[in-house]
Amino acid sequence: MRILVVEDEADLAQAVVDHLRAAAHAVDHASTLDAAQAAVRAMPYALILLDLRLPDGEGLALLRDLRDRRDPTPVLIVTARDRIIERIAGLEAGADDYLVKPYDLNEMLARINAILRRADGTRAPERRFGGLCISPSARTVTRHGAPVTLTPREWAILDRLSHRPGQVVGKAELEDAVYGFGEEVESNAIEAHVSRLRAKLGRMAVETVRGFGYRMGQG
Repeated sequence: MRILVVEDEADLAQAVVDHLRAAAHAVDHASTLDAAQAAVRAMPYALILLDLRLPDGEGLALLRDLRDRRDPTPVLIVTARDRIIERIAGLEAGADDYLVKPYDLNEMLARINAILRRADGTRAPERRFGGLCISPSARTVTRHGAPVTLTPREWAILDRLSHRPGQVVGKAELEDAVYGFGEEVESNAIEAHVSRLRAKLGRMAVETVRGFGYRMGQG
């Protein structure tokens, strides 16, 4: 899952990015409102972690712009503003949740995961491919009824492929789903993840379309 962190406090931003990447999320960081607006125009995100007070404007401007464009991207507001009226303003503008600084990074991650589960539950039912059953809302996979344990990055690849059945997904797009801007990616990283997915789900679960990428098969 690709997350955009909009935060101007450098030390806090780095701690948040490191914590999310340790949980195998792909993460991008923007320290200004202008950079955040450019990022959301260039890339779809699973969630935006949004500070309200930015050097060049209010974070709420980004949130309102998203909702005015009917963009449903989940937004978790994180801010030092703890007055009830300000929390209500953020939620009424379209935020999915609100976290007051200082906050615990594990609580932040738990709230993010809860928001993502809710978002997946409203967007997608179970996906079935032969003996595979993929539940986006629960983030679970079974093969012939038996649960299969995936790493977060394996899940990110499977989720992207299964979201577009029958379509070929390029290697670069899968890298975008798994890694953030600036993260070092080994040339064979996606191939290694796909190989492990096949070992767990069956060799036909992910098909290689040579020269183009991968697509879902039948487990």
